[in-house]
This record gives sequence, C-alpha cells and structure tokens, in this order.
Amino acid sequence: MKSLGVAEYRSVALGIKAADTMLKAADIKLVMSQVVCPGKYIILFSGKLSSVKAALEAAVVSPFDTVLVDTYLLGNPDPTLFAAIYGVTEKGKAEAIGIIESYSVASIVGIADEVVKTSPVKLIEIRLARGMTGKSFAIFSGELSAVEASMERAKNTLLENAMYIQSAVIANPDPQIWDNL
Repeated sequence: MKSLGVAEYRSVALGIKAADTMLKAADIKLVMSQVVCPGKYIILFSGKLSSVKAALEAAVVSPFDTVLVDTYLLGNPDPTLFAAIYGVTEKGKAEAIGIIESYSVASIVGIADEVVKTSPVKLIEIRLARGMTGKSFAIFSGELSAVEASMERAKNTLLENAMYIQSAVIANPDPQIWDNL
C-alpha cells in the first residue's frame, strides 16, 4: 500500500455518497466503509498517493463539506496500523501502556501512525468510534519513558486540532489489564 486516506462524516447518507464519489473520482480501494457511533460514516481507502489525494479532494466539496468531521492523508502508513485497527496485534510482554482518546477517527489514525513512526513504542489497538459515541482511541506499549514522551507529543498534536479528549499512561499494568487489551 502506497498511501491511506480517511474521511469521516456526520451523515450516513452523505458518507455513502462521498464514498461513491471518491471511488469514481480516483483509482482507490476501500479498506473500510461503515457506519459507526453515533450515526457517523467512516471511509478508509488506499492507493497511490496522487489517487488518494484526488479522492480526498472530491470528499470535501459540497455537499460533503456540510457534514465533514475530519480527513487525513497518510503517504506511507505504518504497516502495524491495520493490525491495530482489526484487533489482531501481537502484544508481546507487558510493559508500560499509553492510551489516547480523540473526537475523530481520522485524527486518531493519523496520530497513531505518527507515534509509531517517531517513537520506540508498539501500537496495540486503534478503536474507531465503534460503541463509543463517535470517539476513538489508540493504545501503545513500550518502555515507560518512551510511552510518556509519545503520549505528550500526541496530546499536543491533537490539542492543536481541538480533537484531544484525554490520555493516560500506566507504568506497570496489572496482568489482568494487559490480558484484556
């Protein structure tokens, strides 16, 4: 995969129409296109960078701009993103964990990619607004100092876009917590 695009809408009807418009506007492949809480519609798609960019441009014009929550373009997504989204990541041994919450799917995908590319931490899970009233979160693990630093950078980035909700670092998670991640 060369690049990944994410688009998020407050309308199911216009979200589905946006997905159709994007597919007709550019040579992209749907990775995920679905309804999430609370009646939002998210679209994740891949392709060449130019195609993904063209699809995103088609996704933010009228009438889609009236219900657009957020978009994100990743030129070279980290391969661990997909395992984390689908919940099939191998966690390994229990280390410190960091959890960060966002108001949008697009911003959490973007921040998760940034964190794993710039920090020696491992991405454990990304939850995309399913059963969470539209919020999303990502969980990372690693050495305590790396997790703390990455959560601080992620928080600051999300604050810049008014998408930050909350974050936490757990230095030595109880085995029951680790097993239930």
